[in-house]
Amino acid sequence: MISAGDFRNGVTFEMDGNVVQVIEFQHVKPGKGAAFVRTKFKNVITGAVVERSFNPTEKFPTAYVERKDMQYLYSEGDLYYFMDSETYEQLPINSSKLGSSFAFVKENMEVKVLSYKGNVFGVEPPFFVELEITETDPGFKGDTATNATKPAIVETGAEIKVPLFINQGDKVRIDTRTGEYMERA
Repeated sequence: MISAGDFRNGVTFEMDGNVVQVIEFQHVKPGKGAAFVRTKFKNVITGAVVERSFNPTEKFPTAYVERKDMQYLYSEGDLYYFMDSETYEQLPINSSKLGSSFAFVKENMEVKVLSYKGNVFGVEPPFFVELEITETDPGFKGDTATNATKPAIVETGAEIKVPLFINQGDKVRIDTRTGEYMERA
């Protein structure tokens, strides 16, 4: 059991028959009245995000989410195939369960497949990936002084914003959680 006072980002618990994960939390102690915990949480199966306040003493059963390291192999239509690194079994996962951060995953990359009681509900790519820029406008000398950005397409087909000095063929590091350019690789 976990109490609402112990909520942290990423904690998963069962509530009203659903498995939810805390996205944001804030402990609030108003001048008058009792303290409470304001949270934003996501239903891990449906992806619905809800905001709600809890009494810090409310208790919920902890949900144990299994995170298994797997290798992304290939896609065929709406199915994406992953291989268990230990048993070499292949697991097909529907594209609806992948999430927006999967746009930065290329073939043969290691990912974490998330499941609860045997039901796969998501795929978590590495936090940072290095990808090559396949398409962008050319950069010009002197453009580095400003914080201006331009659109660029990486080798997986995803579009990101990069600084003006990045050129086609450059390798860049991307934060998959936000989809933002971090640095040149």
